Amino acid sequence: MAYTKFVRVQGDSLAEAPLVQDGFVRFKDVCKYYKMGDNVIKAANGVNFTINQGEFCVIVGPSGAGKTTVLNMLGGMDSVTSGEIYVGGVRVSDFNERKLTEYRRYDVGFVFQFYNLIQNLTALENVEIASEICKNPLDAEETLKGVGLEQRMKNFPAQLSGGEQQRVSIARAIAKNPKLLLCDEPTGALDYETGKTILKLLHDVCRKNRKTVIVITHNTAITQMADRVIHIKNGTVVGEELNSDPMDVSLIEW
Repeated sequence: MAYTKFVRVQGDSLAEAPLVQDGFVRFKDVCKYYKMGDNVIKAANGVNFTINQGEFCVIVGPSGAGKTTVLNMLGGMDSVTSGEIYVGGVRVSDFNERKLTEYRRYDVGFVFQFYNLIQNLTALENVEIASEICKNPLDAEETLKGVGLEQRMKNFPAQLSGGEQQRVSIARAIAKNPKLLLCDEPTGALDYETGKTILKLLHDVCRKNRKTVIVITHNTAITQMADRVIHIKNGTVVGEELNSDPMDVSLIEW
């Protein structure tokens, strides 16, 4: 594998670097502070990075590093304290509640560690619900076929394995036809082999559907399959890597 490394120290701005200028996703000096009594928790502290359209990006760091905070702000589920977030040239960090709702509905697909499926709906119905609220949804049946569940469409979540439920979750996110697919520890509740299968599926979605896929993880081994790796520690970006030759997930061990 060939990595190009961009190491940043806290306080440096990526805004002046060529890496940032043409990014589809761009964080510019983004901060998120929480106040607990007299203490201020700096969940994100001057975060700067860029992600290009169609990239498979892994954001990696230890627990409590600020990864999920970054994902929540990018997904419109949390606001910034200061700084700017751009997606496709639009400053989404300035959106009001109505625009944030539209952004989450139309532009972002979410895949979480726990599948959040509606238990009394079939796999197909879970995907159809998501596609019904979007402007240009993909066909729910075809999307489920695309994730290998053509024989399981009429099954309820309780009748599916963990890996199959996560496939439904991914199909639900894909069917929205979003600009971004955001995945928070998507293999965290799965066994080793099933986890690798899900990662391959996400990578295939990125390549075949030309989607920008961002995966949050604490597992550094997964970074080997990424086009771009962003390292976060103590609420700030401490390094970036561009990988010109990502490894096939089947070859990755952890």
